[in-house]
Amino acid sequence: MPIVVNSNASATSASFNLSRANDSLRSSLERLSSGKRINNAGDDAGGMAVAYKLDSRASRTSAIIQNTQNALSFLQVQDGAMESIGKIANRMSELRVMAQDVTKNSSDVENYSKEFIELQGQLGQIKQEKFNGISVFAISGHTLTGGGTSGTGTYTASNTAGVSYDTFQRTLYTNASGQAADGSISLNVINLEFVLSIGSLSGVGNGTNVDLGGLGNTASTGGVNIGADGHITSILHVSVGQFTSVIEKIADMRAENGAEQNRVLQSLEMLQTNLTNIEAAHGRIMDTDVALESTRFARHNVLVQASAAMTAQANQLTNVALQLLG
Repeated sequence: MPIVVNSNASATSASFNLSRANDSLRSSLERLSSGKRINNAGDDAGGMAVAYKLDSRASRTSAIIQNTQNALSFLQVQDGAMESIGKIANRMSELRVMAQDVTKNSSDVENYSKEFIELQGQLGQIKQEKFNGISVFAISGHTLTGGGTSGTGTYTASNTAGVSYDTFQRTLYTNASGQAADGSISLNVINLEFVLSIGSLSGVGNGTNVDLGGLGNTASTGGVNIGADGHITSILHVSVGQFTSVIEKIADMRAENGAEQNRVLQSLEMLQTNLTNIEAAHGRIMDTDVALESTRFARHNVLVQASAAMTAQANQLTNVALQLLG
């Protein structure tokens, strides 16, 4: 190869090698410092696109998990309230049995009725129970806010024909697509007026579809059986059989609540498993293999130092021409 002064191909080649080795070293440093294999789209365009969509789905799945946990809390609050309602109904039935004791006079029955009226007031208060401003219960003809829907259901008690009543639901979306068709759960908003309904009262001046909580009751003519506040005025106006019917409906609604809780828990477990797998898939695309990248970093570091040294050596090759001229 001739000895020249104006060009130095070896130095140019060594310089390019140094530049490439330096770029590779910088890339390894970026991956090791960030923990990400892909730091910009140019590192892996296809992988970046897939990882971006997986990350978005993981974020939506996390949000759905939170929504599902809130729905579970809603059902738990509802069940706690139903437990209190069950205790009140049991106490009412106990008072009714004690009031029919032949040794009790009218004054004793009136005293039992006082507690009976107060318990009705508590039932009406429980109907107002809310979870984050959302109604836990509803009454017939009620319109739910916040996306609730209504319909008609059939309740069949022991040895009786089915009875139609208004039903209310809230929809829990359990799929990252946000579409009901891809997975949703209907959460029952219990129709408390129906649960506490006892039909008609004994005696005169009574109407139909009376309930123990005074939720849909109106004062009857002369206020014989229903007071102006909608409460039944005497415990004797309600039979023991009517109390047991209410207790049976409470048990049925609590069973439905428990079934919904179990389904929500199963859905929550599936969502958590899906999130774990999505994060694993995202990590396989985006995360740096530290052991492998550390090996590459060491190699690139050696190449940078060697290329720098060889570039310096190549720059000295034209000095031979000076010696010949001298």
